[in-house]
Amino acid sequence: MSSPSAAVTAAVSASVSASVPGAFAPYTLTLPQGEALPLIGDSPHSGTTYPSDFRFAADFLDVRSGEDTYVHELWSQLPAYGGTLLAAEFPRSYIDPNRELEDIDPAMLDAPWPGPLNPGEKTRLGIGLIWRDSNKKAIYDRKLTPAEVQSRIERFHVPYHLALNAQIEAAYQKFGAVWHMNLHSMPGNSYESLQIKSDHPLADFVLGDRDGTTCSPEFLDVVATALRKCGYSVAINDPFKGVALIGRIGRPLENRHSMQIEVQRYLYMNEQNFERNDHFVKLQADLVGVTKTVASYIQEKLA
Repeated sequence: MSSPSAAVTAAVSASVSASVPGAFAPYTLTLPQGEALPLIGDSPHSGTTYPSDFRFAADFLDVRSGEDTYVHELWSQLPAYGGTLLAAEFPRSYIDPNRELEDIDPAMLDAPWPGPLNPGEKTRLGIGLIWRDSNKKAIYDRKLTPAEVQSRIERFHVPYHLALNAQIEAAYQKFGAVWHMNLHSMPGNSYESLQIKSDHPLADFVLGDRDGTTCSPEFLDVVATALRKCGYSVAINDPFKGVALIGRIGRPLENRHSMQIEVQRYLYMNEQNFERNDHFVKLQADLVGVTKTVASYIQEKLA
């Protein structure tokens, strides 16, 4: 299977609108080509369709800094090797599908929330279910109503989770096992953004398994080794361990393996203007190789 042409992948992206009127599909689902494997990839943060009711007050470029722009394109060949790829269309700064529904800052609301709340560390950092800040800038100049937050949950968060869960469960029912890759990108200042002091630079890739609890060490090693063979530096759980999605899906004792994969944005894009850089095509091709390695590993495990 050949990788996408350089002409296609290096093309300048279409402009992203700060306000898209009307309803749109919350996600794009690409099913396997040919023989399917229990390999599910999801890109929950690469959406760039901004709903008109977002009504943010911050500069649009600051709001966009939360995107995992192009991540679904970097991994677009997953279906060519038997995998399934789910990609959010909505932006994470509007509502974050990698957060639990209770992870809301009550100070952002103009009235009491009609259910339990459990704001955690992500909410403290301003990046909970509903983001308060992006690029260290306040997103809103107003309080949000509980009704509009509930609308975001119903229109985007719930459908995304239902779609992902349906693919996970269908694969597990058919094969008795499932391997899930939760796909992300990370800015170069990730340690600073997370308020973490580090004596070493951020790795090119960070693999997260919530400290060994969401996938087998063998699966983690397969991906890490494949990336290192391409010349990339790889860290494990430093500084990203994985959040809600892999926490829900990963139960390795039941043969349900879930891993978060973060890639440094400088490897493929300009963080200031959100355009692909000259390395995009190489990284995309390298990830095709990683995908082939993972697919072969799963085939061996199923044999």
